[in-house]
Amino acid sequence: MDLAFTPEEQKFRADIRAWVRENLPADISHKVHNALRLSRDDMQRWGKILGKKGWLGHAWPKAFGGPGWSAVEKHLFEEECALAGAPRVVPFGPVMVAPVIMAFGNAQQQQRFLPGIASGEVWWSQGYSEPGSGSDLASVKTKAERQGNKYVVNGQKAWTTLGQYGEWIFCLVRTSNEGKPQTGISFLLIDMKSPGVTVRPVVLLDGEAEVNEVFFDNVEVPLENLIGEENKGWTYAKHLLSHERTNIADVNRAKRELERLKRIAKAEGVYSDTRFRDEIAKLEVDVVALEMLVLRVLSAEKSGKQSLDIAGLLKIRGSEIQQRYSELMMLAAGPYALPLIYEAMEAGWQGDAIGAAYCAPLASTYFNLRKTTIYGGSNEVQRNIVSQVVLG
Repeated sequence: MDLAFTPEEQKFRADIRAWVRENLPADISHKVHNALRLSRDDMQRWGKILGKKGWLGHAWPKAFGGPGWSAVEKHLFEEECALAGAPRVVPFGPVMVAPVIMAFGNAQQQQRFLPGIASGEVWWSQGYSEPGSGSDLASVKTKAERQGNKYVVNGQKAWTTLGQYGEWIFCLVRTSNEGKPQTGISFLLIDMKSPGVTVRPVVLLDGEAEVNEVFFDNVEVPLENLIGEENKGWTYAKHLLSHERTNIADVNRAKRELERLKRIAKAEGVYSDTRFRDEIAKLEVDVVALEMLVLRVLSAEKSGKQSLDIAGLLKIRGSEIQQRYSELMMLAAGPYALPLIYEAMEAGWQGDAIGAAYCAPLASTYFNLRKTTIYGGSNEVQRNIVSQVVLG
């Protein structure tokens, strides 16, 4: 395993760093570094900047309009963006559904959908989970009945992240009840402006509507929006989930948030406490270990060796690290981390604050990140998968 970057890779990093420094809007970077609320405009503005450069689909091959970077170059790009304070790319289009369209969609579907994803113009949502189908995704009940040259879709999706902004949604739907549950699932692309689609935001403790319920009431979907073959959607779903779970790990954001934790601890006077600094050190060791695991995968891919199928393992460790750094920030700020003043999470807010400005989003972030060990496949289920697939 060679973890040293070549001179060419170091130059690539420097070029990326310079470009991001020049093109990342300062107001967006300020919000990210201080965990302030990002609007739809903030997220899509950065996505369109990347799209104009051809980098929103930075992991795409050249054949589909991507830069064709190596695994190491993709990692360096993501790291420089995170450390500079760039928002995470909204993954549902470029990271999740695009690889499925590339791998299993036909040429017409690729020509129709990929350009809007690459440019950042079209906002995609994910329609996987349902009220009774979370980690047991094979039990989805949303039904798509074929009628002539269309499907008629009825059912409900739950926990649809940022679904209130969605223009298109990729859905797992049941097209057959015969055989094993996995064999009757299909992968549909649905226009969210279609008659019968209703989005109902779920307001969380912090006042945000990050997740949504999506209802389908006799929604008509053209046959040409079916990806691949009917009843083969489970295969395509697994392909997508490997991208989602790796994305959840997000070691580069963890490195940035570790530095933020240190700043908060120093400002609150607890960094000099040996016991507290021990906790930061243990977290830092875990972050470095996660990064080494990521680099190990990249090293194997770079050398042409078979890379480990460890998307689940990356998801487990990455999600636990996110929960731990948010908890330590809360502990560092003490009672000042508890009050929730909704407006205080807006950039430029001038009202009365309780504690320092950086305390305002701490409780919200802590509670929000409790979800990370559940979504994308709960960690308990992921441990079973790792024990079977990786350990044997």
